[in-house]
Amino acid sequence: MSARADGGRPELVVVCGLPGVGKTTVAETIRERVDGDPDLLRTDIVRGDVVDDPDYTEAELRRVYDELFSRAATRLARGESVVVDGTFKRAMHRERARDLAADHDARFRLVRVECDEDVVRERIAARTDDASDADFDVYKLYKEEFEPIEDSCTVIDNSGSTAQTRERVIDALY
Repeated sequence: MSARADGGRPELVVVCGLPGVGKTTVAETIRERVDGDPDLLRTDIVRGDVVDDPDYTEAELRRVYDELFSRAATRLARGESVVVDGTFKRAMHRERARDLAADHDARFRLVRVECDEDVVRERIAARTDDASDADFDVYKLYKEEFEPIEDSCTVIDNSGSTAQTRERVIDALY
């Protein structure tokens, strides 16, 4: 990936939400529209790179997010935009992302993806070829642990079809 062709400020977009809500669908739609052909960094992929057999412990969470932020910082330092896809269930991770963007004079956007629980259950059960190994028990655990978002964010409902979600993203952000 090369630096932004227009020479403008890079952008860091954080796409957050519970497992199975469709963060990656939203993140990919955003990635297609952010200037500079940004990378999409997914915690699911990073987790696979740094943890052999995930248990979703706090220690794992720290390792995954440390690596995610390291990768994002490298790209932002080169003037490249980045879209990150992860639960970001902890407010400190969302704040860390905001600070990272500020440190690199990058525009910051936070997007929360939501979805009806019945749809999440169906989607998780239907997963066959996905980097995420979070099951419905992880969804329920993270639902209890997800810290409220107190700063501004864009909320995308991904309970419908992929086409509907893509349209919602475009309407809300572009």
